[in-house]
Amino acid sequence: MTVSISTVHVLVNDPDAAVSFYRDTLGLTVQNEVAREGFRWIVLSTPNQPEIQIVLSQPQAGRSKEDGEAIAALLAKGELGGINFSTEDLDATFEKAAAAPGVEVLQEPVSQPWGVRDAALRDPAGNTVRIQQA
Repeated sequence: MTVSISTVHVLVNDPDAAVSFYRDTLGLTVQNEVAREGFRWIVLSTPNQPEIQIVLSQPQAGRSKEDGEAIAALLAKGELGGINFSTEDLDATFEKAAAAPGVEVLQEPVSQPWGVRDAALRDPAGNTVRIQQA
């Protein structure tokens, strides 16, 4: 039996800001966009792994008002899970990402004791994004 990753969900409070970051800054490609009941979700993929979908959606989409508000509060605090990417040029990717609107730098590129060289930042919604040298 073989299991593969097919979809990763990333919650965002502002879909336009998120698309700008993930598409325009990191170079992902928009595969699909759906609007329903006043909310949107956007499906993106990386050029090197088009079979893995990254779905940007809003905390309130498909949830009760209370649950949506609770998740939105965690998102605002940066307490939700993150997403990790790899790149052939960490320094150039980091510089471009760090200069994007609404991005907060958490860690500049550094060689980690466990062997990878990586950097960390928060996307415009507050999600942790780690980028490592491929």
